[in-house]
Amino acid sequence: MLSFHSLLIQSRWLRLGCCFSLLMTALHAIGQSKQPMLIDTHNDVLSNSSMKGIDIGTNLRGKSHSDLARFREGGVSLQFFSVFCDERYGAGTAFAYANQMIDSLEMIAKRYPQSLKLIPNSSLLAACRKQGVLAGMIGVEGGHMIEDRLDYLDSLYRRGTRYMTLTWNNSTSWASSAKDETSRRDSIAVIGLSDHGRKIVARMNQLGMMVDLSHVGEATFKDVMAVVQKPVLVSHSSCHALCPVPRNLKDEQIKAVAKNNGVICVNFYAGFLDSNYKRNMELFVAAHPEEVAAWKKQGLPYYTINEMLSEKYKEEANALRPPLSMLIDHIDHLVRVGGINHVGLGSDFDGIESPPRELDGVEHYPRIAQALKERGYSKKDIAKIFGGNVLRVMKANGI
Repeated sequence: MLSFHSLLIQSRWLRLGCCFSLLMTALHAIGQSKQPMLIDTHNDVLSNSSMKGIDIGTNLRGKSHSDLARFREGGVSLQFFSVFCDERYGAGTAFAYANQMIDSLEMIAKRYPQSLKLIPNSSLLAACRKQGVLAGMIGVEGGHMIEDRLDYLDSLYRRGTRYMTLTWNNSTSWASSAKDETSRRDSIAVIGLSDHGRKIVARMNQLGMMVDLSHVGEATFKDVMAVVQKPVLVSHSSCHALCPVPRNLKDEQIKAVAKNNGVICVNFYAGFLDSNYKRNMELFVAAHPEEVAAWKKQGLPYYTINEMLSEKYKEEANALRPPLSMLIDHIDHLVRVGGINHVGLGSDFDGIESPPRELDGVEHYPRIAQALKERGYSKKDIAKIFGGNVLRVMKANGI
């Protein structure tokens, strides 16, 4: 049994430890307030970790791109967490799975209230920054998760969804995706936006939910821009002129977003930055036929197979990663074509197997700021790219 004197000493140490913890939190908050506000519009850590039973409140360095401590280390002010499921989910399953993911995010926020706070609008962002707490919002990646129903759209809004990507790679009955428009155009239900799709876009504008045009086909993009009433978001896409894949925006699309006063958030995925990556990745996959064949037999999608292969053969996969300079090249191109007021960051961390070599996770955002500074960007311009432009679009949508 401890003596009274020992208990007294222990109590003092506990109080000192508590004070030290509070002091460090306060110092971090002061440091955060001096840094540019950083808003990342797309992170898949819920799919990559939380829905697999992995706690993002623990140290996941080397295992994922994100965890709560590293969001703080990287200076992230507001993170849009992606709620995602692929084409294997549809009527009767997609909406339910979206709600399960939101449940998971809410449980994380309840478990770690000093690290993450889910907020409904931008008016609470300043308070979170002052407290040194990561603000969180929800982006639904794929219109198939509303299962064609406006009441499901309303429900997801009430649960905190502040943008929806109209399609993922799979088209819906009311909008065509970039993948389907370019690879199986003759076999999809609709090319562009249907009348029901126009109703969905109009309802999103009414609710205060940003219309996200990443993943959509050119026909859908054009149709949306003809009817949308508020600035659009492109949450995680890069430049077709530098890397000609269907997921990237062509120059005329970049100009259209700028004319709409929207924002394009550059994607960090090597396959959308480096035009040589796709071929190099194909050779990498072909070099491991046994593993790939076994995973295909399990019914795993190609993107999961690429991630698993990259995790198993890290050295080979790392050799395929482009330099950070390629990411900055895409930002430069967006600025030249669309203007400095229409560029943001949409990392796709934890949804990609290969970011640039210098960006191993969310803790490395300061390296982007330094690279932009070295390219001649001013503090004001970096602040716009890091969050100011996205915040403007949020407010214009009533968020």
